[in-house]
Amino acid sequence: MPKPSSSSSSLSPSSPSSSSSPSANRLALVAAGVTVVLWASAFVSIRSAGAAYSPGALALGRLLAGALVLGAVLLVRGEGLPPRAAWPGILVSGLLWFGLYLVVLNWGEQEVDAGTAAMLVNVGPLLIALLGARFLKEALPPRLLAGMAVSFAGAVAVGLSASGGGGHVSVVGVGLCLLAAVAYAGGVVAQKPALAHASALQATTFGCVIGAVACLPFAGQLVTEAARAPLSATANMIYLGVFPTAVACTTWAYALARTTAGRMGATTYAVPALVVLMAWALLGELPGALTLAGGALCLAGVAVSRSRPRSRLRARTAPAAAPPVASGGGAGVEEAAGERRQ
Repeated sequence: MPKPSSSSSSLSPSSPSSSSSPSANRLALVAAGVTVVLWASAFVSIRSAGAAYSPGALALGRLLAGALVLGAVLLVRGEGLPPRAAWPGILVSGLLWFGLYLVVLNWGEQEVDAGTAAMLVNVGPLLIALLGARFLKEALPPRLLAGMAVSFAGAVAVGLSASGGGGHVSVVGVGLCLLAAVAYAGGVVAQKPALAHASALQATTFGCVIGAVACLPFAGQLVTEAARAPLSATANMIYLGVFPTAVACTTWAYALARTTAGRMGATTYAVPALVVLMAWALLGELPGALTLAGGALCLAGVAVSRSRPRSRLRARTAPAAAPPVASGGGAGVEEAAGERRQ
């Protein structure tokens, strides 16, 4: 079985030493930022594509476009198949996140207004943190919990402001959006251990392929709807596959391999705030005061969740301790230094 490339690629699994370096942390933060921006843009594109494509057909078309791009990049890089140990996580994330999540989310947004859907799906980061603590033994630092609480309050404010103008709520739509949040959280937590063995590109490519295979029952609908869909809707579907799926999910996996699932989940709380700005700029939808306040809370919560305690920052910037002197008291000095390192 082919093995991942051993070159020091930015898409390869991270080692403990590289993932803790300042440069690796900065790259992971940039990757997370790319993911958030592209995922936010997906909400604008789905509005156009969803008018001409049914939920299952839209999900399949999006996944096929993403799989083609990712497969081509994988072949050019020569990474081959992921190691056997990565396949359980890739399979689960492909079925839950790339498959079930996309179909259910597309369907749910046809049953409830966009604001309510965004508010319900933003249960996902909370579930990611809880599932990560349960199955991945990740810690739940107070700053992460506080930041998530602030961001969730902002998401609720954005949802309430968007649904206040004639929005509608159905029991089916609420259930579908909550199911989407569960599928998203389960897929992320399943992908995290797979990234210890496979590169971000491998995990994303084969997760996307598995999701596309799971959506093949909608192939007939896709062919029929593509024949009569306007060019703009099809272009948006392809955009969703290339950028929010192929590019953004790869940068997500890169960043996820270098931090905890809970911290990455909290980062996505910035999506509703960016969606508000994009809708304002591209669709001419002027946000109200409550929407702007909610978006600001979302961003503030992300900043809190990703911040570090002052004591840890001082420890990282403190000058290195002097080496032990070669005298009779050397052992005591070395022992004290060891205690400080701990």
